[in-house]
Amino acid sequence: MSGSFDNPAGWSDARAPRVRLAAERFQALRVPTTTRRAGVTSGRADAGGNTRRRYGRSAPPAPIVPAGSVTGRSLTLVITIMCFLASLTAGTVYMMNQTATEWMQDIASEVTVQVEARQRADTDKQVADIVAFLSRQQGVAQARALSVADTSKLLEPWLGQSADVLSTLPVPRLVAVELDRANPPANFDVLRAALANNFPGASLDDHRRWQRLVRTITRSFALGGIAILLLVGAATTAIIVSATKSAMASNRDIVEVLHFVGATDRFIAREFERHFLRLGVRAGVVGAVVAVLVFLTFPAMMELLGGGAAAVAELRRLVGVTSLDLWGYLLLAIVVMVIAGLCMVTSRIGVFRILNSQH
Repeated sequence: MSGSFDNPAGWSDARAPRVRLAAERFQALRVPTTTRRAGVTSGRADAGGNTRRRYGRSAPPAPIVPAGSVTGRSLTLVITIMCFLASLTAGTVYMMNQTATEWMQDIASEVTVQVEARQRADTDKQVADIVAFLSRQQGVAQARALSVADTSKLLEPWLGQSADVLSTLPVPRLVAVELDRANPPANFDVLRAALANNFPGASLDDHRRWQRLVRTITRSFALGGIAILLLVGAATTAIIVSATKSAMASNRDIVEVLHFVGATDRFIAREFERHFLRLGVRAGVVGAVVAVLVFLTFPAMMELLGGGAAAVAELRRLVGVTSLDLWGYLLLAIVVMVIAGLCMVTSRIGVFRILNSQH
C-alpha cells in the first residue's frame, strides 16, 4: 500500500475521508477506558508531527461503515415485506389456533342424544323420559329437548324451507346435553349403553369424530404456517448474505485500512452486524405494525369490498376470533426479534467467511 495516510495512493479523494474516519474511530476505541472517561480523545497528527488532543466531553464516535452503504432503501423495503409476511402468517395461525381451541371446548362440553322417530310410538313421552334420565346422571349439567321446529331449522340448509317435505320425513328428535366442565362423565360408553338398554332407538353422539377433524385441520394449518415462516427465513438469509457481500465489496478500502492499523476480524464483523441489527429492528417493527393494521381493518375491508355486514357476521361465526389478544401481539414482537437476530447473525457469519477467504 503506497501513498500517505491522508491520501492513500489508488483511492479517490471522496474515499479518503472515509478511510481516515475508519482509522480514527478504531484508534479512539483503543484509547484506555480511564482516559476516555477523563474526556481525553486522540486526534490527528498535524503538519509538525504533533498529536492534537481534545479535552472535554467528546461526542459519540461515528460508525466506521457508512449507514447508507449497508441499509439501502431497497434492502430495508425487502426486509420489511419479509417481516410483514412472517407477522401475517404467525398472527393468522395464532388466531386459527385460538378459534379451534374454543371450538374444541364447546364441542367437548356438549353431547347429543338422537331419538329415532318410530311408528305407533309416543316420541314426545320418550324424549321427556330421556331428558329426566339424563338429568339424574353424574356429570350432566343440563338436558334440553329440541322441538320439531328446531330440528327442522337444522335441516333447512340441505332440505330447504318446504314444510311438506319435512313433514313426510321421519325426522329424529334431538336432546342437547350440556356437561359439567368441572366434573364431566367418567365414561361415555357406560352412558351410551344405559340409554340403549332403557330407551330403544336412542343413541349418544359424543362428537369425538368432529374433535378429531378440527384437530387435524388445525395441525394442517399450523404446519403450513411453519413452512411459510421457514421459507421467509430462508429468503431473508439469502438477502442478507447478498447485501453483506455487496457492503464488503463497497467498503473494501475501509476494511484494508482497519487491518493495516491492527483491527481484528471480530471488530470488523461487529461493525457490520450492528448496521444489520438496526436494519432488522426498523424493518421488523414497520412490517409488524402493517400486519397489525391488516388484522384490525380486515372486517371493515370485507364490508367495503361488497361483503356487507352479513359477510362479516358469517366470518366471525366461522373464524371466531378476528383480532389479536395480548399473547398475539407478544408473538408478533417475537417475530420482529427473530428477524432482527437473523439479520445480525447472518451478516456476522457472512463477514467472517469473506474475511477468512481473503487471508
